[in-house]
Amino acid sequence: MVVHRPNSRPTLEDVAAKAGVSRATASRVLNGSPKVSPSALESVNSAVLELGYQPNQAARTLVTRRTGAVAVLISEPQPKIFNDPHFAGLVKYAAMTLGARDSQMVLVLVHTPEDQLRAQRFLAGGHVDGALLFTPHQDDPLPTSVRKLSLPVVFGGRPWGSLRGLHTVDNDNENGAAMATRYLAERGCRQIVSVTGPVDELAATDRLAGFRAATGADDRRLAEITECGFFNREGGERAMTALLSRVPDLDGVFAANDLMAAGAMAALRAAGKRVPQDVAVVGFDDDESVAPHTDPPLTSVRQDIGRQVQAMVDRLDSLIRGEEPRHRHQMLPVELVHRQSA
Repeated sequence: MVVHRPNSRPTLEDVAAKAGVSRATASRVLNGSPKVSPSALESVNSAVLELGYQPNQAARTLVTRRTGAVAVLISEPQPKIFNDPHFAGLVKYAAMTLGARDSQMVLVLVHTPEDQLRAQRFLAGGHVDGALLFTPHQDDPLPTSVRKLSLPVVFGGRPWGSLRGLHTVDNDNENGAAMATRYLAERGCRQIVSVTGPVDELAATDRLAGFRAATGADDRRLAEITECGFFNREGGERAMTALLSRVPDLDGVFAANDLMAAGAMAALRAAGKRVPQDVAVVGFDDDESVAPHTDPPLTSVRQDIGRQVQAMVDRLDSLIRGEEPRHRHQMLPVELVHRQSA
């Protein structure tokens, strides 16, 4: 029988006694060790709830060298992070997923060289147990600098440069773009063009590679039927206007994200083109705040960013526990979601 003074704070010894296990076993359960039996896990968790036990986080940090916090680092200008639904979604799902694991999310926004130095110092300073990194641009030094840290990190998408020693969770951008382009051809489109993303982002170059593979275009033809829209709505509108001037008989558009697809559809309407009767349009992302709300609703390649973040957190948890996943690089499948634009 556990004797616990009603006005005192329950201790780890109280939890262990209530659960009928040793103090060491109770400690392993509370620290998330996989080396406990299911019955011990259930007994200790029940005792924690019954006693209202709250661990001393400062003491736990000294013993386990864990902070209970995870950094989510995004290398983009702040307006893009909060105005682009893709990055806003990443932040939302990261907060939800980490919160469900009782981890505190620390959002680190990086844009300037000064931001880069501060981020490197922060990641090296022992403030967090690990980090989820989104560093899409070619000139970003963080993928190189984090190799020197002992901190567990997982990249969302593939960073530029060598992947040796890195852990990544990516979506199948190339096959998704090829799928979208083939779908346009199968529905009868003969002059298919693409509004592309910036060439310093691997997701954009992968989607361009998928479009090229599906069309079989050579370099000259590819330059004629593609135009960069910089992954934003205004850029998509400008790119579509340029493509209409070069390929006036175009009848199919693959836009490499949904924001550019929405801008392209605005340009098509301004040019007197009906979607999908005159020009069919397919986007990429299937962003819930964009694709269902265009006019008409947008057919789009769905990449599940919630699933991506979940996979990243699962992988990071393993690394924090000192377990090495069998494969360093995980590729998630995508699917085409059909709506009225194509």
